[in-house]
Amino acid sequence: MTVTILPQPLLRVRGVAKRYGAFTALHEASFDLWPGEVLAVVGESGSGKSTLLNAIAARTRPDAGCVEYRLRDGSLEDVHGMSQARQRLLARTDWGFVHQNPADGLRMDVSAGANVGERLMGLGQRHYGQLRCAAEEWLQRVEIDAIRIDDAPRTFSGGMRQRLQIARNLVTRPRLVFMDEPTSGLDVSVQARLLDLLRQLTQELQLAVVIVTHDLAVARLLAHRMVVMQRGRIVESGLTDQVLDDPQHPYTQLLVSSVLQP
Repeated sequence: MTVTILPQPLLRVRGVAKRYGAFTALHEASFDLWPGEVLAVVGESGSGKSTLLNAIAARTRPDAGCVEYRLRDGSLEDVHGMSQARQRLLARTDWGFVHQNPADGLRMDVSAGANVGERLMGLGQRHYGQLRCAAEEWLQRVEIDAIRIDDAPRTFSGGMRQRLQIARNLVTRPRLVFMDEPTSGLDVSVQARLLDLLRQLTQELQLAVVIVTHDLAVARLLAHRMVVMQRGRIVESGLTDQVLDDPQHPYTQLLVSSVLQP
């Protein structure tokens, strides 16, 4: 008899809440994220998307709830129960974080190659030739000409900076990547090119991704599942096409109809 071993969630979020004084920014959010799955978190500005992302990425400590991550040995560990040193190690090895503003995720005055190689050095790699070779490879994978390896990101366009930030995050082969509005503020043509790149890389590397976006088109293109947030609450969740084609919650219906209106 053949025994089928079902995959286990990579990330378990249970009852995560966050308050700022009298204001509740996040109301008991819960969901699972599976290996290789892209989950979109959508909603208008102020809906709690970024608060949720920062809480599950250990950038903000929630006031209640639990965020558990499955380590490579198969064990689940409470992210907020880790020491800060362990959180930092996780963030620069098994996780990635792509910021809306690339300047927040890059060192703007050092070379593109150094930006990519820095994460590898955090894993103990010191051989200059190997670091440079890896940086060249990843620049090419994100469609940046390798001749720009010694140029600083401040000389790059906005789209190139975002692609460099992606290379910096993926060079260590993380299993989980957080993305905060990665295409926001880019021209439409640049945005389309970046989305194609993200879709290709997430599929090729089998990345698990939590992507925050206000753009439903981005969610449809990239995400397997989505959660819709309103006033700090998850009001609807499900398969992306199902939620967008047949929204059940009035707020989701409003979001979808506003996009479809001419």
